[in-house]
Amino acid sequence: MTAFEAVAILLAGVAAGTINAVVGSGTLITFPTLLAFGVPPVTANVSNTVGLVPGSVSGAIGYRRELEGQRSRALRLCVGSLVGGLTGGLLLLVLPDGAFTAIVPALILLGLVLVVFQPRISAWVDRRHAAAGGLPHHGAWWVWPAVLLTGVYGGYFGAAQGVLLMAVLGIGVDESLQRLNALKNVLAAVVNGVAGLLFIFVADVDWRIVALIGVGSVVGGQLGATVGRRLPGAVLRVFIVVVGVAALATFLLG
Repeated sequence: MTAFEAVAILLAGVAAGTINAVVGSGTLITFPTLLAFGVPPVTANVSNTVGLVPGSVSGAIGYRRELEGQRSRALRLCVGSLVGGLTGGLLLLVLPDGAFTAIVPALILLGLVLVVFQPRISAWVDRRHAAAGGLPHHGAWWVWPAVLLTGVYGGYFGAAQGVLLMAVLGIGVDESLQRLNALKNVLAAVVNGVAGLLFIFVADVDWRIVALIGVGSVVGGQLGATVGRRLPGAVLRVFIVVVGVAALATFLLG
């Protein structure tokens, strides 16, 4: 690895950590960077996942103020993320290339549609649950399985995982987008953490890449938390859509 490649991977880690803290899809920066430097796809994927774990934790810590009062909700949903992340990591190791990523564009598109129409859908959901006595603190009944399925996707690849999580949480949980973004960072950290732990033991991890992305993503996580928490809900929603469209274009044109 040359000095230029090391600096480029470090900066890609900073950018990925920043984007992940705000919405997700940081993998769309680090993964192509690694491929451009000749890293084999599976090695790039698993090394990237392990490297982004510290950044996910950093972003969650940066949003700790918005996590107040969400402990029981977070613990419940973290179980779904843990099971999903482990399942997704196992799928990466046993399935042939392209078997799962074939549906990635459809998942991203679905997430974008849900984010765009989230206010209207949420209003409709609120009316339904108001008639039934209100929405539970932990969210609608389908939020947990949806978080689990998003965790499966995140454990397998992870790009635009944040877009999908924000769509699920924004519709099914009665909270502000900023507080949901904080919760999203925790769930993403769990997914990346359990998948990364699996990869450490059974996959080919390049620890130089892990170190560079890890350091960069920690810095980026703090930058993203500082910027992201200041964005109004409407601006955050637009940012989510822009990142999601970029993710979709990357998959379709790549």
